[in-house]
Parts: sequence; structure tokens; C-alpha cells
Amino acid sequence: MARPIWSGAINFGLVTIPVELYSATEDHTISFRQFERGTSDRIRYKRINERTGKEVAFSDIVKGADLGGGEYVIIEPDELDAIAPGRSRTIDINTFVELDDIDPVHFQKTYWLAPAKEEYGKSYGLLLQAMEKTNRAGIASFVMRGKEYLTAVRAGDGLLVLNTLLFPEDIRDPAKELKSLPELTTARGKEIDMAVSLIDSMTDEWRPEDFHDTYTQQVEKLIEDKREGKDIVAETEPSEPTKVVDLFEALSRSVEGRKKRRDTPAAAPSEPSAEDLDGLSKADLDKLARDLDIKGRSKMSREELGKAVAEARSAGAA
Repeated sequence: MARPIWSGAINFGLVTIPVELYSATEDHTISFRQFERGTSDRIRYKRINERTGKEVAFSDIVKGADLGGGEYVIIEPDELDAIAPGRSRTIDINTFVELDDIDPVHFQKTYWLAPAKEEYGKSYGLLLQAMEKTNRAGIASFVMRGKEYLTAVRAGDGLLVLNTLLFPEDIRDPAKELKSLPELTTARGKEIDMAVSLIDSMTDEWRPEDFHDTYTQQVEKLIEDKREGKDIVAETEPSEPTKVVDLFEALSRSVEGRKKRRDTPAAAPSEPSAEDLDGLSKADLDKLARDLDIKGRSKMSREELGKAVAEARSAGAA
């Protein structure tokens, strides 16, 4: 069972609810060590005093604020905690906003909030249900690990969720970062209608379980293939940009392709044929694999899913 990474209280109005904060996400990216090429020698990093050349223990390291001109103000960790003793223990909601009004660019990381003890469940549940009913988020700030966070506290699936938000000064101005802002030309009527038709044909319910980190799966396969001495097969190159003169034709072919894919089950309600599998997306194949109870499907590539579905069907028909 995970341990809370922060504990304190939510304050809204005169109501105080002791809570614990848990990380809702984790990084499953494959970690690599560094080696010198041609050897089995690890590359390591050390905390070195640049004047003496000696390694320094982590407990002896303090922070320094750069004033410029080689001058620094040294700050002890305890001094950072001392300037915000209350804020490092409370999440103070000072306003509520419509959740849909928050631009997704502001969202940073997601955490779960749980009542610190069962006795606080009533007040916790009250805030949760009120926020569910209003579809509002409580905007608050708090200090964790020596850093202030702007947050949105919102209702999740049966519990309160805290999203850390980027401050306005953290978000770059595209006019300053891009070489030039795109000059948008007015699309022709039939082109915009066709683009809307394509979007409509590709619209589906949001099912996050249909999506997986396929690149990490490819990295895992690369590691296994190299371990077994197999040849490495390169993936196909990305598509070429669509030429302006071919735009309407590309949209039309896309819409027709989606219509055929959507209409195929009606013509053969039992299940797609072997030939139809080639036209299915990875999400569609993953759904078929789930229905067939194929093990290990979450780690399969699109091609592997297609092969596994075809083999499972053959075995079922035998």
C-alpha cells in the first residue's frame, strides 16, 4: 500500500478537512544506465566540490540563490519551511471556478486526496458531492517540498482529485517562441464540410483502456531481441505531408475508408473476416483481443494483435 506524500488539511470557508495526498500517476518509462561504449564500465555522477575536487555528502548540501556577479545567498532547508509553516500544512481553497473554464494547458500533475481518518469522512463526502453537483473546481495553493503549487481540487470518481496547475508565468507566449504564427487561410466550404465529416466518422467514446504506450512496448521488444541475438527490424517511415492540391482527395478517401470500416460489421454481424483485420486500428484489434481473452495483449503491437486474433479465431473454429 502506498504511503501519502503529503498530509495536511483542506480549508474552504470555516470547514477544515484533514487529508492525505497520494500520487495518482507513475512513470513506467524504461530506465537505462549509462556505460562507456565497448566496455561494461558504468558511468556515474558524483556531487563534487568544484574547489577541492572532493565528494560532498548529500546532508551537507544547501541551496544557494544566484544574485549575479558570483554572489549567492545560502538558504538552509529549514529556513524554507519556516517562512510558510501554515501553508505547508494546508490547502486553502479561496475560490471556485467552472471546471470547463480551466484551459488544459494549465494542468500539470494529478494526485488523489483521501480523508486522513474515517471520522472526517462526512465533511470530505460533503465537499465531494457538492463539487460533483456544481461541476466546479476549488482553486487553492499550498507548499510541498519547499515549492508553492497552484492547484485545482475537483471531484473524481468517488474521491477528491488535486491537479497541480502551471502559473501564468510558467506558460510561454507562442508569439515569442514560434518563428512565426501560422497564417490561417479560409478553408473552402466543401473542404471544411469534408473535414467535419471525417471528424464525425472518427468520433467515439473516451475509453482510456483502449490506449497503451506502444513505444515502451517496442523498446521492451528491442531489449529482448538484442538479448536473444535477433535481427532488429526498423519500423516504417512516417507519412509524407499532404500536398495542398491533394487535400480534398485525401479527406474524401479518409471519409470513405471510415465508412467502409464502420459498415463492415453490418454486412457481417458475426465478426470481421481475416482480410478485414488489416483495416482495423490497434484500438479495434485490442477490443477484439479482449473479447477473445487473449493474454498479454497490452504488450502487443498492432501486427501482433492482428496475428493473435486470427490465431484465436482459428483455434475456436477448429
